[in-house]
Amino acid sequence: MAFNDFFAGEIATELLKQLLSISRKSCLCKSSADNLITSIEELLPIINEIKYSGVELSAIRQSQLDRFSETLRGGLELARKVLASGRWNVYKNLQLARKMERLEKQVSRFVSGPMQAHLLADVHHMRFETMERFDRLEGRLEQRLNSMKIGAGGWVEEAVKRMEVEEEAGLGIFNGVGLDLGKSKVKKMIIGRDDLNVVGICGIGGSGKTTLANEICRDNQVRSYFNNRILFLTVSQSPDLQQLRARIWGFLTGNEAMGYTNNLFVPQGKLQCEWGSGPRTLVVLDDVWSLSALEQLIFRIPTYKTMVVSRFKFPTPVVNEVYNVELLREDESLSLFCHSAFGQEWIPPTANETLVKQIVHECKGLPLALKVIGASLRDQPEMYWASAKKRLLRGEPICESHENKLLERMAISVEYLNKKVKECFLDLGSFPEDKKIPLDVLINMWVEIHDIDEEEAFAILVELSDKNLLTLVKDPRVGDAYSSYYEICVTQHDVLRDLALHLSNQGDVNERKRLLMPRRDTELPREWERNTDRPFNAQIVSVHTGEMREMDWFRMEFPKAEVLILNFSSNEYFLPPFIDDMPKLRALIVINYGTNEAIFENFSVFTNLANLRSLWLEKTWVPQLTNPTVHMKNLRKLSMVLCKVNNSFNPSVIDLPLIFPRLSELIVDHCHDLIKLPSSICEVNSLQSLSITNCHRLCELPTDLGMLKKLQILRLYACPELKMLPPRMGELIGLKYLDISQCFNLRCLPGEIFRLASLEKIDMRECSQIVSLPPQTALSNMKSLRRVICDDEVSWQWRYLEKTNPNLYVQVAEKCYSLDWLDG
Repeated sequence: MAFNDFFAGEIATELLKQLLSISRKSCLCKSSADNLITSIEELLPIINEIKYSGVELSAIRQSQLDRFSETLRGGLELARKVLASGRWNVYKNLQLARKMERLEKQVSRFVSGPMQAHLLADVHHMRFETMERFDRLEGRLEQRLNSMKIGAGGWVEEAVKRMEVEEEAGLGIFNGVGLDLGKSKVKKMIIGRDDLNVVGICGIGGSGKTTLANEICRDNQVRSYFNNRILFLTVSQSPDLQQLRARIWGFLTGNEAMGYTNNLFVPQGKLQCEWGSGPRTLVVLDDVWSLSALEQLIFRIPTYKTMVVSRFKFPTPVVNEVYNVELLREDESLSLFCHSAFGQEWIPPTANETLVKQIVHECKGLPLALKVIGASLRDQPEMYWASAKKRLLRGEPICESHENKLLERMAISVEYLNKKVKECFLDLGSFPEDKKIPLDVLINMWVEIHDIDEEEAFAILVELSDKNLLTLVKDPRVGDAYSSYYEICVTQHDVLRDLALHLSNQGDVNERKRLLMPRRDTELPREWERNTDRPFNAQIVSVHTGEMREMDWFRMEFPKAEVLILNFSSNEYFLPPFIDDMPKLRALIVINYGTNEAIFENFSVFTNLANLRSLWLEKTWVPQLTNPTVHMKNLRKLSMVLCKVNNSFNPSVIDLPLIFPRLSELIVDHCHDLIKLPSSICEVNSLQSLSITNCHRLCELPTDLGMLKKLQILRLYACPELKMLPPRMGELIGLKYLDISQCFNLRCLPGEIFRLASLEKIDMRECSQIVSLPPQTALSNMKSLRRVICDDEVSWQWRYLEKTNPNLYVQVAEKCYSLDWLDG
């Protein structure tokens, strides 16, 4: 096998994946795996330059390279053996570790010897000739990229970046004596104090506990001491202890994937087992609310430390030593407030200094209150500030036993919002604490119940972000999408969620606009049950429970309900019978936070959802969508995430255009049993967006996909078994965005791609099998193309189009390996 072919094929990609897994999971082989990853990634650019230079290698040199490729093939087999080896087979693991070390030395010798001497000389002439031309192109195209906004969400992306910059700046201001002192004290507890197994950070809501914990985890000295073995987990008021225990146990044993799949091998009880010495490890448990939960998440291992972040001070036998977060001093408070209110660290000459200091004083040194109230007063007239000061003066001093007074102070930040913006803020209380809210879910809900379009919904989102009432977070699950909101989710500080709940849960329960469960419970609130004799006039209903059986529900009437959110954690779930009594239901969101996909019972309630426009299903079995039983004539958007869908997509049974005659957007994400899309999807003439992402077994697309004349967005991100695109794709005359990134086995772009006259953007990063493109004469017909994201291997072929299309920008993708999305 030729060396060039080896690096272009599957073995190199697979070997890097295996080495990355070994680096994460095997302590004995981690060092060798890391060095091998570095060596192989250093080789790739050199090999690619040879491949595209057209240089003919001598027989001796080719033979030398072929022998080396066989060495790496053997390395792939060795890597698989390392991953398959049992953790407790110490003798075998030591043997494998020695073999990994020998492989590392062989690769290192080759990289530093023959590879450097022979190969670099062969490609030098090509690099010299092209360097000047590429530098000139990169400078011109980088300027063009900065002015481009591909898709409707470009300015939302700007809001995310602005949020990140402001967070860093705000942290810099907060990084005064208060944070420095806290960091110093906590670092002394966790570094070098072998007698302290569990330490704590304690303080009231909004005092900066989590900020301090995050800063400690980012500290270089701390990271070095624990050799980057730091795990940060959020516990919250409604923890899934079984899943958290599995995450911790998997992290300690080096089998991190176990924490995301099952917990069969996690020791039972309070995990107070005694081990021998192991690598230093730090686990941070943020937002812990109960002693009983904490006791189940602690290990007693000499080199393992737990840092507990909580509003409560736990007894000394459990938490050995605690740092009580100190509130900000007057000068620190003023700096943080001015940053939020004026964008600088001091009071500007045009502001009323006395009024500003009075408001700062009433925030009582609480960082969250200073940030949120300061942001709410930004760019407002002086009379507005004076009114806010009067509201604050009516509050009582904030102390640990009166945290509700914090809500009264922060309520002024919401009450002066535009009515529609305030309603959107209050809607955030419908979602569980400490969970990422998919932006798609939030936008869909606002569009349906507030009579606004997506553009206005985005504007409200950015306003809430600017006022520090929510946080926009990039989600690494997907790459750079056509509309940037596709890769963004929303988080909210628990105190701000408490504020939304506090304002929503006032008045007669039957007349509330939002009927919400503050946290997960085993049954519905008694207050709801006592008032079932009258209809509930709520527009939004949010239920948060564990497993629900038929007998756990009681009859309730919701004549005005337009949104139903079902949050639960279980393997089985009986859908609420009162869905039948929701004639105006427009959005249904079902999210299972359990370990396995939940099986539905009472799916027949779906037959009465004639007005439903948006359906989000997450981590569930999707029942078979048989034509006589399900008919959602008004459904516009269907999202299935982490679901079992193969049964529901049975091509011999399902008739998608009959069931969903108006469907415009279909999202299937992380549904690993999806093998083939039903051919009837090609007859859904209303479909505008089709996203099949992270479906690792999808191997075939319908041949008639070109029938979807209205399709504008096609995402096929991370579908590694997909080997070809339908030849008739060129008939997608309305297609604007195509994403085939991380489709490792995709061998080529269809020859008719040049017929996609409306195509604006292509994302084809990490498509290692695609080494050549259709003829340049054909591609030059794609006049609408503005951006291509690809690997370096094929970038030079795309760059030729820049001569005929000066608006085109070719972006070489950076490699990114991340499992952060699993924390959602």
